[in-house]
Parts: sequence; structure tokens; C-alpha cells
Amino acid sequence: MTRPYVRMRKVKNHLDIVDGKALRAEIAALKEEFSPADVREPLLKRLKVAYQAGFEEIKRRCEAGEGGITLVRAQTYLTDEIIRALYDVTSEYIYHQPNPTSAEKLCLVAVGGYGRGEMAPYSDIDLLFLLPYKQTPWGEQVVEYMLYMMWDMGLKVGHATRTVGECIRLAQGDLSIKTSLLEARYLWGDKSLFDEFVARYDKEIIEGQEPEFVEEKLAERDTRHLKMGDSRYVVEPNLKDGKGGLRDLQTLYWISKFIYKVQSASELVGKGVFSREEYRQFRKAEKFLYTVRCHLHYIMGRPEERITFDVQKTLARRLGYMDRPGSSGVERFMKHYFLNAKNVGDLTRIFCSYLEAQHKRKTRLKIPSFGLRRKSVDGFPIDGSRLSVKGVRTFTENSVEMIRIFYVAQKYHLDVHPRALRLIRQNLKLIDRDVRNDPEANELFMEILTFREGPGFILRLMNEAGVFGRFVPDFGRVVAQMQYDMYHVYTVDEHTIRAIELLSEVERGELAEDHPLANEIVHKVLSRRVLYVAVLLHDIAKGRKGDHSVLGAEVAKKLCPRFGMSPAETETVAWLVRWHLLMSGIAFKRDLNDPKTIIDFANAVQSPERLRLLLVLTVVDIRAVGPKIWNGWKGQLLRDLYYRAEEYLLGGQIEKSNLFRVEKRINALRQVLSDWSDEKFEAFKERFYDSFWMALDETNHERIARIMEKADARDDRLTIDIRSDEFQEITELIIYAQDHPGLFARITGAIALSGATIQDAKILTTKDGMAVDTFWIQEADGSAFKDPHKQEKLKKTIKETLMGKILPRKVLQKRQEEKKSKRTAVFTVEPVVLIDNKASNTYTVIEVNGLDRVGYLYDLSRTLVDLKLSIGSAHIATYGERAVTVFFVRDLFGHKVTHEQKLAQIEKALMAVLTGQEDPDNAAKKQQPSVREAS
Repeated sequence: MTRPYVRMRKVKNHLDIVDGKALRAEIAALKEEFSPADVREPLLKRLKVAYQAGFEEIKRRCEAGEGGITLVRAQTYLTDEIIRALYDVTSEYIYHQPNPTSAEKLCLVAVGGYGRGEMAPYSDIDLLFLLPYKQTPWGEQVVEYMLYMMWDMGLKVGHATRTVGECIRLAQGDLSIKTSLLEARYLWGDKSLFDEFVARYDKEIIEGQEPEFVEEKLAERDTRHLKMGDSRYVVEPNLKDGKGGLRDLQTLYWISKFIYKVQSASELVGKGVFSREEYRQFRKAEKFLYTVRCHLHYIMGRPEERITFDVQKTLARRLGYMDRPGSSGVERFMKHYFLNAKNVGDLTRIFCSYLEAQHKRKTRLKIPSFGLRRKSVDGFPIDGSRLSVKGVRTFTENSVEMIRIFYVAQKYHLDVHPRALRLIRQNLKLIDRDVRNDPEANELFMEILTFREGPGFILRLMNEAGVFGRFVPDFGRVVAQMQYDMYHVYTVDEHTIRAIELLSEVERGELAEDHPLANEIVHKVLSRRVLYVAVLLHDIAKGRKGDHSVLGAEVAKKLCPRFGMSPAETETVAWLVRWHLLMSGIAFKRDLNDPKTIIDFANAVQSPERLRLLLVLTVVDIRAVGPKIWNGWKGQLLRDLYYRAEEYLLGGQIEKSNLFRVEKRINALRQVLSDWSDEKFEAFKERFYDSFWMALDETNHERIARIMEKADARDDRLTIDIRSDEFQEITELIIYAQDHPGLFARITGAIALSGATIQDAKILTTKDGMAVDTFWIQEADGSAFKDPHKQEKLKKTIKETLMGKILPRKVLQKRQEEKKSKRTAVFTVEPVVLIDNKASNTYTVIEVNGLDRVGYLYDLSRTLVDLKLSIGSAHIATYGERAVTVFFVRDLFGHKVTHEQKLAQIEKALMAVLTGQEDPDNAAKKQQPSVREAS
């Protein structure tokens, strides 16, 4: 069977784009006026005008709401007409051959996306100049002239000049060339050459090679997915090469064309591959993706395939997505994108299974050992190592079977046959209130959720089939729900399933090295079901109007009894959902050496069991946010908080007396410094205020003592010590220097100049006027700041900054301007300053929320110094574009700040920094903030 030619479909109102006949008539007039040697400039000008006019018309249609498929065909049509006109004048006038030989032939062939007739506005023109058996001077001249003309027109041409034999030979050894030539479309010139090429391609490339081509294309697809993150639910997706993108649809088309000789996806319905409804989904996804792609190209003015944050809002607005309560227009647009990507995944699964069934393609799953001996399991037939159904009435006769089939598949490590998945999708409405309240259905769901060998695969399969969202409608509301920020990498449903997968991995001991505490205590948890359901529901209310933690707790109270959980289990799940952000908030933003921090946290948790559950939930939640969010420093902070709270909850005494704590730590350090004389140790002890002993642990005390010993022996008034901890992925920087106002701010400026980020800081002074400042720093990617060259540069920068040779403010202002990007500029973070006099017994706690930028901490700390405040510690957490910084401060007399006027002044000044106002007073007038005391 010879495959038919690819033909361009007629473009609506094509003469408004370009009138080919009129263009040729104008070119003919130029031929009358100019000689072949002189016609180039006027010809180039005319072709440019014609192409640009057509381009602008297609762009106008796009902005007027024309669909993507129509737009890419129109772009192809415009390109066809220009190239055909150019070829005619080149071959018939510029290099006219009155009596051409058999070797003086040339055929223009459109290949790749251009051959398929799907050109985006700024796509390359994939053009094949097809020659007879050898190249001639005439052919070289025509090709060269055409290429230079197209380049001068500003067109991007991906070209090849080959004979038919060369095409066949190269296609045999290169999958990309083989695929590109599969889409070859006759464009213009000698048609007999194209006929010869098609015949040889069908015979020498396609015949007998179908299985190999299928395997190669699907392997290529898998490699591409891995490169792109292997998830269709990343919040900055690549609509061409990403999972669920255009390339996946094109892969289906390529395989179909190779095997079935089809020229459009619609023919797959007749082949039995897709149902009419599935083909409708194919067309819907294709239209949506091409529409988005065309708009994206026009917005960027170049070929761009990533839907980055800086264009998402513009795309949403152009495509008509409006804000709704609880969901912005951009989030609604991206949800629509992800739902289309999900449909593409469904179609791919159906198509691949059909290939396996009809063409004996190898299954991509491991066949279980019993698969060859048993024809069914638990009432479901096995078809090619996949679980299937007995007939079309399987689910109509008993709707609970739509849950049980996934339970059985999970139990026996089987995939579900796409024939069954197709039947499930067709009957999703059967999962109604009766099924949701059915005890058996809920018991089966709980077994799936808590499967000890890992529930991720089946939960994701249930989600893609639509069963998950139908059975748990609240989960259905967050399917494909994105969060428009730079912190969350995945959609809410994907994040939730990843968190459940991580929980299972922790439970199985696979993450013991990264999470030693969670690995230890997960087996002490009294109810696995509580933990798994809490992870499932912790973000269930995102995208709604209000606090998702509060709303999620209400959802948990409704769902847990339905899942068969007891009142006590329900209460615990609801509490975990309500407070699932509590532990990370305390660990990353509060001083863990302050007894009140631990007591307040422990009183909120109330029981060791809740503490264990909350720790594990917090770990998997943070880690499931994205691949670079978790680090060892966060793990250490959570462990410190856990151990101290556990001690208190189990009856231990967190010292209420500062004097008792000081004595305890002094005695611990004395034992470590056994090589010091009593006189030497007593002199060291007397140099510090009680705050030194309370703020740091014994390890820090010893390190500082050794640093000061060496520095004093050399009479060195500035000592900088840097040490990295690989496990915690943190670098500890200790600076021992002469104290003076603004020292902390200058150091933070120097650290910012060196490219490091500060995670925590303790600022302490001695009685004899020296400062001991400790900083915990990291690279921008969350790893330890351990490069020796960078560390030496950091030391040098700190010294020069403290000597006044470097002024951080000026340098950082310049860098802030240089590092502004369109990608981050689209984000706005509502500036917030919270002043809390109840979180600590000895400090006023100031929490500042704002848009992260270079030198952010420096600007804030400099402002606090100008306000005559003493900073005891600073804790910094970043969540994508949002930075949360917490300062523990006192006034110049060492007391909390309680005066209302002073508190208002502090907030006013910090708000001025957040809003970018040079004059704090002017900023205050605009903002008119009021002091908010946190409860």
C-alpha cells in the first residue's frame, strides 16, 4: 500500500493572507522591468512586503480569537506561496534553462512540522531540496539563490540538499531524519522526484520496520520526558517537548502514519484505535496547545516553548481567562493546560496498548510470575499482563468494581488495561453519592492509600482515569490546580501524590540517610491510616477562598468518618491538616534556644503521638514541593525542634530560669575545655553576658572559645572562621571583631555581595566591646557554601567591607537593577510587617514578609540599626519569590520594645524598605500602616 501525498487543507479567506496569483503577476511585471542581474533587490522587497502583510494578517486573526490549528495552517499556506513564487522566478528567469537535462531537475519538499502543515509563527522552515542522482551547477545556483533570498527576508530555514538515495541512506541510520522525512510533503518543482522518493521510502524504510520504529519513538519520548522532569504537572511546562505536550501528540501521529499510512488522526477512528470521543479529545488538546503556542510566539517575538511565569498572566488574559473567587485567571488558564496535558497522557496510554494488542509490541511493564499461568485474578481477567474486565456491563452492574479493579491491580502489581480504563472513563458518572458512601468502596480505597509496597502508581493511575476525583470530589477540585508562585513546582494533586509516595518510601526505610528521625519514628506512629489520610488531605482545600488549613480541617471532619475512621482518628487528622504548617513555621522562623518557643509549640501539639505525626507530615510535605526545596539544614532544625518538644511533652523540664540554663551550659563547656586552667576559663566566662550561653549550644561555645583563644594570642581584632557541614548542607560562618553600630548590617551586605544566602544568624557581644556574630549560610541553590575559592573571596569581602573599602549599599543597588528579570518581575508579594511581643520573654519579634531580592536582608538590618535597635538573632526563609525574615530585637537598654510610637516607627521604616521607598516617611504616608500585634 502506497501512502497518499500529504496535502495542505484549504485555508479560510486565504486571499487575505496572500494572493498567489496577484503575487506572481507582480513578479512577472518585475521581470519585464529588470534584467536577471538587477531584479534581486525589487524582488526581495516585494516578497518581504507580501510575507509581512500575510504574517500580520495571521497575527490579527490570532488576537481576534482564531483557533491554533487554523493559525498554523495559515502560516504554512503563507510560507508555501512565498517559496513557490520564489522558486518559479529563480528557476524560470534568474537561472532559466531552455533545454534542461535529466540531471537539471529540482523538487522542493516540505518536511518536519512544515511538511505536516503545522507551522507556528516563528518556527523554522524545514525545507528539503530534492535532487536527481547528482548535483549540478544549475541546481547549486538555484538552491543558493533561494536560500540567500529567504535569509535576507528574515526567515529561518532549516534546509538540506540531497538526492533520493542520500535521503534513504541517512534515514536508515538516523531516527530524526527518518521521522522528518516521514512527514515529507510535495511543495513545488519536479514531482517525479518526489514520487520516486515516496516509493523508495515506503519500500526501504517502512516495510517490515514498523515494530522497531514504534520502540525507537517511544524510547525517544521517554528520554525526552526524563529530560523535562518526567511530569506533566510542572508549573512552568514546555508545551512542545514536555510530558503531555505537542510532541507527545505528534509521536502518536508519526507512529500512526508509519504503521497505518494515515494522513490525519481522524483516520485512527476507522482503524479502531480511538473512539470518536477519544478523537474529539485529541483534536481538543491539539487545538488548545497550538492556540497557546501561537500566542506564546507572538508575545515573545521569537520561537519559545516554555510557558514561564512572566508570560502566563499575559496568555491567560489573551485567551479570556478571568479571575474568580479563590482562583485567579492565570491559575484557571494553567489548570486548563494541565487538564489537556492529562488528556494527552490518556490518549498515549490507549494508543500504546492498542499497539501491544494488535502488533505484538513488547509491554513496558514487568509481567508477573503468575501471569503466564492464570487467566484471571479476583474476578478480573488478565489480558497481556494487564487487568481487564469481562464485559461492558462490569461497572454498570456493580459500580464499586470501579474502585476494586485498582485495588486488585495494586495487590498483584498489575497495570490496568486501557480497554478497562476506557470503560471506566465512559462510566465515571456511576461513581455517585451511593458509591462514595459505600463501606466496601471506602475500605478498598483505604487499602489502596495505605498499601505498604507503595501506593503512588495506582493513585496516579486512578487520578488520570478520573476515578480519584470522582470518589473524593474535594480532591477532584485540586486536580491540575497550580499555585502561581516560584516555590511550588507541581500542581496540588501531583504534589499530594508525591507526598504520599515519599511517606511510603520513609516507611520502607528508603530515605533513612536523608531523614534519620522520620525513618525512626514513623514506625512508632500508632495509626498508619491517620498519617496517610493526613498527607492526602493536607492541601485538599487549596484554591478556595480562605485559609486552606482551616478549610481543609473541615473537609477532613467530613471525609474521615466516610473512610471508616473513628472519632479519635478523625480529630487527629483534622488537627494535622489544620496545623500542618506549624512545625516548619516554628523551626524556620523562631529561635529554638528560647524556652518559650519550645513551650508554646509543645503546648500547641499537646501529645507525643501528634508530634511524631506532625514531624513526618512536615518532612514529606516540604520534600514534595520540588526537587531542590529540601536540604539538610531544614532537617536539622526540624530535628532540634522535635527533640526539645518531645522532652517537654514526656515530662522533662525546659528551664524556666535563665540562670539555671546559663550554669548548665557553662559547666558543659568547662568539661570540654579540660585543657584550660581555671583562671583562663573564668576569664573567658566573665567576658560574656547570659545571652551568649542561652543563644548557642555547646558545640558552638567550644568553637568560639578556640577562635577567641587564637585571635587574642595574636592580638587579632578581626577573625573570620568558616566551616561546612555536608550532612546539614550548611556552612557556619563565625566573625570575631571589634563591635560597633552597623556591624551586623555590613556583614550581611558582604555576604550578599559574595552570592551566599543567610539562613540563620546570632549576634552576640562581649563585655569588653567585641562582637561574636554567627551566620549559617548556603549557596543560592540550597547547598553548603563550601567552595574554597568562594570562601576566601567571602573573607576578603567581609574585611574590605568592614574597612570601608566596599560600600555594600551602592554595589547591591546596582546588582538589584541588573538581576531584575521579566520572569520574577511578574510576581508581587504583599508587604507585611508583624510585631510580636508575646513570642519571646526577652525579645520583641519582628516578622517581615516581602519580595525576595539581592541584598534584601542587608536593607532590612541596616534599617533596624538606623532605628537604634539591637538584633539578637535573625532567621530567614524563602518560598520562591517570597522572603520571610524574623528578627529578635531589643532597644539600646536591652529591653523589649513596647512603646506604641516606637513600634509604629519600626513598622513604617520596614514597610518603606519593602515598598522600595527611599524616604521612609513618604512611604509611611502612602501605606498608613498600623502596628499589628500577633496573638
